[in-house]
Amino acid sequence: MMRTAFALGAVLCLAGICLAGTETYGWEGTGTVLGLYGSGDPPIIVTIVTSPVHSGGHSLELEDNSPTGTPQAYVAWITGLSDGDEVSASFWRYDTTPGSTPPSCRIWGHWNDDPGDVYGYNGSADGNTDYGPGTGWDQTEYTWTVADGHTGLVVEARTYSTEGDIVWIDDLTVTAPEGATIYTPDNYTAISPSTWGAIKSLGW
Repeated sequence: MMRTAFALGAVLCLAGICLAGTETYGWEGTGTVLGLYGSGDPPIIVTIVTSPVHSGGHSLELEDNSPTGTPQAYVAWITGLSDGDEVSASFWRYDTTPGSTPPSCRIWGHWNDDPGDVYGYNGSADGNTDYGPGTGWDQTEYTWTVADGHTGLVVEARTYSTEGDIVWIDDLTVTAPEGATIYTPDNYTAISPSTWGAIKSLGW
């Protein structure tokens, strides 16, 4: 029984869907993000690029395409959570504007209790309020503790900039408890909404 469970877990992890532990993603594949939110269409223009890069050969470029607000790129989704569970996530971000001066980027999250829809939303989960030094690459990270009956968490790269500004992220790491499932851009294909307006109408 234990050997069978281990084999199943190994197969799922080879497929990129891990049922515990730590999952990493460095944008070396073809997946960009799991979803986007914001006022633009699309809110963020996402592109895999070869410079600047923190490690490996590629990183993810986030170009603000929202006339207002703070657009969000969904970079990980964790399901199967229970109260008291802890989820930690980090990525490296790149900008050369000190402090909160645009463009800047934060790691953030929101609760999503619908295991079948990455666009489900059940309230903000907060995140790291640090904008970073703006001197090139730095790592931002946050740990969420599940409460109030939530069962899923979406990790966001949230940009603080003006339309046309660009930041880059690389080397995502997500750690979740046993029994949870971690989705990254390489192992989940979101069903795109018919229009960004349909998502915006939800009042997020």
